[in-house]
Order: sequence, then structure tokens, then C-alpha cells
Amino acid sequence: MEPLNVVLYQNDARTAQALAASLSQYFPSVHLARTCEEIRPAIARHRAEVLVLDVETSCPGEVKRLHQEFPGLCIVCTHRLADEDLWTEALNQGAADMCEPRNTNDVVRSVMRERAHHAAA
Repeated sequence: MEPLNVVLYQNDARTAQALAASLSQYFPSVHLARTCEEIRPAIARHRAEVLVLDVETSCPGEVKRLHQEFPGLCIVCTHRLADEDLWTEALNQGAADMCEPRNTNDVVRSVMRERAHHAAA
């Protein structure tokens, strides 16, 4: 199985570093997008199969735009707030999962589950 390329965008630098460290234990290619504007170029440059996206600080409709522009991209969204409308909107726009970013194990499991799903397809 080929290595999985992951792009990670989290508004909070400490959370981004913690997630990157956890993901790097399983996936050798984890790239940080430090701003919303860096997400698309990072996905294209690194040929990412997975994006871990801070849905609360990304632009409205970002999941839908990314899903349309990169149809094979698995988008795992992270959130801090209990906002069911935001979660539903992101999932309806093409997000594969929603996770709390401080629970890095959940994020890693979600990415691994999506990797297995794509490998089976």
C-alpha cells in the first residue's frame, strides 16, 4: 500500500502540532497548511488523499468547494463547538467525518478508516 499524503489545517498552532505529531506516527507525509489560503495549493502540491480541516475557521462552503475541486479527497473535519447545524452542513457537503481535534486518536482512526475505505474501492 502506498504512503498516504495528508494535509492538515488547524487554526490553533498547538492543536495543529499535536495532530501532526499523532498523524506522523502512522502516515509519513503530513503537511501543514498554516492559513486557509494555503489549503488548496498544499493539496495539489502534495497530491493529498486526505485533508484534516478545522471546519470552524475555514471559509463558509469550503468543504463543498474542496469536494468539487478534489473529488477523490477525503475530508475529515475537526470542531471544538457543539454545533449540529455546522456538522450536518459539512457532512452534507462531502466531509467524511467530524472529530474533536483534541482527541487526536479519533482523528487518526478516522483517517485510517478512510484510507481503508479508499483502498477497498
